[in-house]
Amino acid sequence: MLEIDRINVFYGDIQVLWDVSLQVDREEIVTVIGPNGAGKSTLLKTVVNLLHPEKSERGGGKIIYQGKSIESLSPEETVRLGMAIVPEGSRVFPEMSVLDNLRMGSYIDGARARRKETLEEVFSLFPFLKERIEQKAGTLSGGERQMLAIGRALMSRPELLLLDEPSLGLQPLFVARIFEVIGEVNRRGMAVLLVEQNVQYSLEISHRGYVLENGRIALQGKGGDLLANPHIKQFYLAM
Repeated sequence: MLEIDRINVFYGDIQVLWDVSLQVDREEIVTVIGPNGAGKSTLLKTVVNLLHPEKSERGGGKIIYQGKSIESLSPEETVRLGMAIVPEGSRVFPEMSVLDNLRMGSYIDGARARRKETLEEVFSLFPFLKERIEQKAGTLSGGERQMLAIGRALMSRPELLLLDEPSLGLQPLFVARIFEVIGEVNRRGMAVLLVEQNVQYSLEISHRGYVLENGRIALQGKGGDLLANPHIKQFYLAM
């Protein structure tokens, strides 16, 4: 579904990603872990074209989504192709109601036509959203806002969902529910590219994972294999 081929990404003169390659297959959860500052969020921003990879004389620098090169598209065009991103930080429109936040996620034509159906699907994942449908999003707790942000992304009916640190700063109960939902949307057929610092949870539910360190892919493999890797145990699980 998604293939990233040796991308190099800069902020001004500072290079953040170095020849990064990865892939996500259909109906697969792929997790990217790594320390703060490794370039994980930059990677997701580049996939949805908030940032663009540099061209290289050595080839590469391509992002292929469902067989189409997309690295020169706008973020809106990537959404229309079937991607949705949930940025880090439980970002919602605080002065708007829960319902209006969700509606904002379904502005593209295909999603708008199926808005009622998708709303019920989102409410089945997050029943409390239906109970608070008229409540202002800014009055929700941090965990509730994160669930609303995920629900809003799902309203566009993506085929590939990108999540940037969805459990960051949340209470354990919300963390567990977030990962349950990730597993559920995947079982319903959606591919997921997950950036996450909760290594145990994320690799347990992942088909495959990548370790990004200093802007480079340091390790990759099946989720269970990475959990058993001595490097992961020592530096990420303190075992």
